[in-house]
Amino acid sequence: MPPALALAPRAGSTASKPPETRASPQPPSTPSENPASPQVGRPAVDTRLPFLEHQPPARPSSLYSGKRRHGEPFALSWGRRYHHILLTSDTIIIISVMALAHLLRFGTEAASVTTASRIELPYPVVSVGIAVAWLAALATYRTRDMRVKVISADEYKQVISATVTLLGAVALTCVVLGIDIARGFFAVALAAGLIGLTTSRWLLRRWLTYQRRHGRYQSRVLVLGRSRDARYVVKQIQCKAGGAYQVLGVALISSSERPVLRVDGREYPVLADGDTVVEAARLLRADAVVVAGPVRGGSEYIQELGWRLEESATELILTTGLTNVAGPRIHFRPVEGLPLMHVELPQYSGGRHVLKRALDLVGSALALLLLLPVFVVLAVLVKRDSPGPVLFRQERVGRGGKKFHMLKFRSMVATAEDDLAGLLDRNEASGLLFKMQHDPRVTRVGRWMRRYSLDELPQFWNVLVGQMSLVGPRPPLQREVDRYQTRVHRRLYIKPGITGMWQTNGRSELNWKDGVRLDLYYVENWSLAGDLQILWRTVKVFFRPVGAY
Repeated sequence: MPPALALAPRAGSTASKPPETRASPQPPSTPSENPASPQVGRPAVDTRLPFLEHQPPARPSSLYSGKRRHGEPFALSWGRRYHHILLTSDTIIIISVMALAHLLRFGTEAASVTTASRIELPYPVVSVGIAVAWLAALATYRTRDMRVKVISADEYKQVISATVTLLGAVALTCVVLGIDIARGFFAVALAAGLIGLTTSRWLLRRWLTYQRRHGRYQSRVLVLGRSRDARYVVKQIQCKAGGAYQVLGVALISSSERPVLRVDGREYPVLADGDTVVEAARLLRADAVVVAGPVRGGSEYIQELGWRLEESATELILTTGLTNVAGPRIHFRPVEGLPLMHVELPQYSGGRHVLKRALDLVGSALALLLLLPVFVVLAVLVKRDSPGPVLFRQERVGRGGKKFHMLKFRSMVATAEDDLAGLLDRNEASGLLFKMQHDPRVTRVGRWMRRYSLDELPQFWNVLVGQMSLVGPRPPLQREVDRYQTRVHRRLYIKPGITGMWQTNGRSELNWKDGVRLDLYYVENWSLAGDLQILWRTVKVFFRPVGAY
C-alpha cells in the first residue's frame, strides 16, 4: 500500500523569517502556446532551473481547471466547489427525510409534542431543530473535509458516526427536557437519512472519479526526493490514489541530467532539484510538494521548504515511510512543540476478533442457505463434465500453522495433482506460486467456474466450522509455508479468507511479492469496516472478474 500522506504542519509562520531573506512572490504568468514566441505571456525561465527550461510550455487549459482566490492552492478552488455540492446534497436529503417521516407518521394533520414544562412544540419546529443538529454533526465530524473525501473511505464512517452521535444527542435532550417524540417519526427519519446520506456520498464519489478521469478535480503535485523514493511514491499515487493527485513531475534531490523519470512505462519530467523545487512549484502552479523519503538537510530543510512554499500557497506533504501501516493506527500527539507519531500495535486477538467471528458465522450460514440451489446445479455440472468427485479437498495451512482441508468444487481433472510435476517448467507465476493461464488440467466447466470464483463457494463451510474467515490472507499450501522467509510467517497470525485484498487487486495477475505485501498489510491493519469494504469489492469483482484463471 502507498505510504501514508499527511499534511505537514507548518513549522513556523512567514513572520518568523527575516524579510530580507524572503523572495518576493510573483504572480505566475500564462505560458504561451508558441515556444518560439518572445517572452510575452510566458514566465521567464529561472536560470537556476536547468531541467525546467527544456520543458515545452504547457497550455493554460492543462494547468488547472477553474479559478482560485488570490493566495490559495488550486486544490482549494475545486475543493470549495465540491464542498458546496456536498453541503447542498446533505441539506436536501435531511430536509426530505424529515418531511417524509412527518407524512408517514402523521399524514397532513398538525402534530406537536409537549415538554415537561407544558410547552407545545409543533413537529415542523422539532424537524428543523433535528435537521440543523444533523448538519452540525456532519460538519463536526468533518464529513465534508477535502482531505478526507479526496481518497479515503473514512467519509462513510464519519457520516455514520455523526448520525449515531445525533441519535444520542436527541435522546439525551428528550430526557432532560421531558420531550416524548414519536418513536416511529424519529426511526423513519434516522434510517432514511442514513441510507440517503451514504448513497449520495457514493454517487458523488462516482461522479468525482469520472471527473478525475478527465483531468478535473485533482490536486497538482510535484514529488521531491531521491530517484528511488520518488519513483516509489509516484507509482503508488499512480496506482492507488484514485486519481486524486496529478503528478506534474519530479524534483530530484541530487543534480541529474536525466530529462525524465520512468515509472511503469510512463515518463515524468525531472523539473527541478532540491534547491529549485519552490520556484518550479510556483511556475507550474502546483497545489503541493510531496517529499518522498529522507532529504538532505533533514528537518531544517523541511522547515525552510515549508516557509518558502507558503509564499505561493503551496502545501507541503510528507510521506511517513510506514508503508505497511494503515492510517487508523497512526496518531499524532505533539508534546511541547515536538510532533510525536504514535503507531498502535496490531491486534491479533480480543473483542474485535470476536466480532469478526460473529460476522463469519452469520455470513457463512446465510450464504450456505441461500446458495444451496446453486450448489446443486454446480455439482450436477461438475459430475457430468468429467469423471471424478464433485468436491476437491486440499490440505492448506491455517492460523498458527494448523492444517485443515479446504473445500472447492473440482475444476480440474481428477489426476491434476499427479500431473503437476510435468508442468512445473511452464509456471507463469513468480515466487512460490504455480499459475498457468491456459492450464491443460482445467476442465471445460472448471474454466468458467474459476473465472467467476464459483469453485470457491464450498469454502463457506470452512468458514462456518471456524477454519477460515470470510476475509483474510490467501490460504497457503504446506510447501509454500516451508519456504517462507521469517516475516512472511506473519500471514499465519490470523485465519485465511475466502476473499481478501489479493482477490480484489488482481488475483493471478499479482506477483508473489505484491501478494505477500497485501496479505501482511491486511494482517496488521484489518478492521470490520475494512472487511465489509472488501466484501463489497468482491461482489463487484464477481461481475467484472480480473486476473481469474
